[in-house]
Amino acid sequence: MPPRLAILTGGGDCPGLNAVIRAAAKTAMLEQQAEIIGFEDGFAGLVENRTRWLDYLSVSGILTQGGTILGTNNRADPFRYPINGDDGAVRFEDLSDRAVENFRASKADCLIAVGGDGTLTIAHKLMQKGIPCVGVPKTIDNDLYGTDQSFGFDSAVTTATEAVDKLHTTAQAHHRVMILEVMGRNAGWIALHSGLAGGGDVILVPEIPYRIEIVANFLLTRRRAGKRFSIVVVAEGVRAADGKQVVSRRVADAAEPVRLGGIAYRLQDEIEQATGMSTRAVILGHLQRGGTPTPFDRVLASRFGHEAALLALRGQYGFMVGLQGNSIVHIPLQDVAGRQRLLSPDHELVSLARSLGTCFGDDCSRCTIARVCRATGF
Repeated sequence: MPPRLAILTGGGDCPGLNAVIRAAAKTAMLEQQAEIIGFEDGFAGLVENRTRWLDYLSVSGILTQGGTILGTNNRADPFRYPINGDDGAVRFEDLSDRAVENFRASKADCLIAVGGDGTLTIAHKLMQKGIPCVGVPKTIDNDLYGTDQSFGFDSAVTTATEAVDKLHTTAQAHHRVMILEVMGRNAGWIALHSGLAGGGDVILVPEIPYRIEIVANFLLTRRRAGKRFSIVVVAEGVRAADGKQVVSRRVADAAEPVRLGGIAYRLQDEIEQATGMSTRAVILGHLQRGGTPTPFDRVLASRFGHEAALLALRGQYGFMVGLQGNSIVHIPLQDVAGRQRLLSPDHELVSLARSLGTCFGDDCSRCTIARVCRATGF
């Protein structure tokens, strides 16, 4: 009998998911005439036994499509599965045994799980219950341990950078401070890359706590030096010096019940009060997840999907494929589960941005404020 592989996409969506499905399925079909089963809506399909067969035609023509043809779900952890009671209340049950039964009933040899840290942590736990798994790293946040970059990140950065470019013109026209809030959870990769690429004057990231007086003084110094507008790029998960984050809402039955967001509006008020400068805020939100993947993400997702299929066909289970340098590598799922790849405050791109005059809102001695003040006589 030909080999049979299963695939699912879990967690939040991002550009490039369909490219992974396409590459994994086509590789398995052409290499060993494998059969491909897709579990619908992430782990919900595994728990509820919702599947669809993927043939060659069904995975053709999807390379450039955003989203995922299989659907996804970020609340369907089999080990803590939400059940809606008759009274409208939500309770959680461990339905991992049912997930194992459904996988075995599918007669698949391996499950290719495409997702972020939550999805890959679940895949590792399912491995321990007997489901052979191979992981593919997916997140726009770029915070997955073991890989230098996950697909979806480049597309999100491109969208954010285009937003910074557009804000420049309106900021310049009205002589305002414009604040762009981007995603990233507790990691500052999107803010750093888009802020650097778009020429942001202030970049605030979760890994470097900021002080509003530092930011205000920097913006005032720019104004006195003749810079009549400024751009601030802020990650949704930034922390002020007191360590607090801005929470937009809490969702009890979600894998991540704390939803970050809204820091841009707080900064808008704080900057206006501290400087008297007209300030406006924009939250980019889910635009960063949508649209077609960039060429880089299409290629990276294809490389990941191809390698994941090869691992599954060879019986090399328990690994996540990743990118280190320009090479595709295999990282044990146990090393990935429960870990995040955060931005180091001493990262070379942080140092580069500081050298170019960017403020991170931290200690003046590490920022360019003192040098700018001296250079301009203020």
